[in-house]
Amino acid sequence: MKRPEGFDPPGSTPDPRPAARKPRAPVQDSRVTLTPAAKPGRPSRADIPGKPARTAAPVQQRRARDGQPRPDAAARSALRAAARERRRVERAEVRRFTRRARNRRVTIVVAAGLVLTLVGLVLTAVYSPILALRHVTVDGTSRVDATELTKAVSGQLGTPLALIDYDSITEQLGAFPLIRSYITELVPPDTLLIHVTERQPVGSIPVGAGYALVDPAGVTVQESVERIPGVPLIELGGAGTDSPSFRSMVDVLLALPPELLAQVDSISAHTQDDVTLVLTGVGQRVRWGAAEESDRKARLLAALIGQTDPAAAGIFDVSAPSNGVFRPS
Repeated sequence: MKRPEGFDPPGSTPDPRPAARKPRAPVQDSRVTLTPAAKPGRPSRADIPGKPARTAAPVQQRRARDGQPRPDAAARSALRAAARERRRVERAEVRRFTRRARNRRVTIVVAAGLVLTLVGLVLTAVYSPILALRHVTVDGTSRVDATELTKAVSGQLGTPLALIDYDSITEQLGAFPLIRSYITELVPPDTLLIHVTERQPVGSIPVGAGYALVDPAGVTVQESVERIPGVPLIELGGAGTDSPSFRSMVDVLLALPPELLAQVDSISAHTQDDVTLVLTGVGQRVRWGAAEESDRKARLLAALIGQTDPAAAGIFDVSAPSNGVFRPS
């Protein structure tokens, strides 16, 4: 290229031959691009405020000749494996939680079913006519008419067994003075058993023109114009059945064994410490004294009677249970 005249400095002569080109430097295979230098008089991007400098774009590494994966591929493979493991653990947690919730629901359903079954059975027992009272059976009676007792409680017939009014039964059976106690027993599906314990007479008391058979509580069991044989006569001497002397005489009679009680004709007491017995036969008497230690006195009296002639009149003194004696009269 021909320079215009006057451009070359004075004394210089232009070379007519073209200038030789300089050899280029070999390009490295790493292909790293450098940020071009700023031209003179022109600011670079790093010098401009607010604009980041251009950097070289990342270059993907090629697969090595030995077959090993690139580092970024190994990282992605590890991430995928971690994601699969996380999903596996999450599925296991979901299954575990679902199984626990299912077991809880099954338990709740079973418990609710049992409660409903029990409620149903209770309602059936209380209100169902299947378990209603249809039969009343009475046992243990000899002086009381069992038919009368059945009629007295017949108002409970048709009532469910769970709703039977026992207070009403107590009031109805209380009208029979010969009943000392009773026990009720339910026999499903429709039967009520009443076990009666009657009052047992302990002696007879003169009343007016007749006699009253009384039990240990002084309750009249039976009345008769004539004296009932085989029952001791209780001579109160003007006292009542609520007196201490009556209580002492009853305690003595209850302490006697059956074979000895059958030989007692009458019993009397002026005070609670002065009980006297009269035996059948020739009228032998027994000075008993107080009711304390009646068991020992009864054994002593039985021994004395076995050693004494039953035809000999006299009196047995067992008021001191350690020293009994028979005094002929």
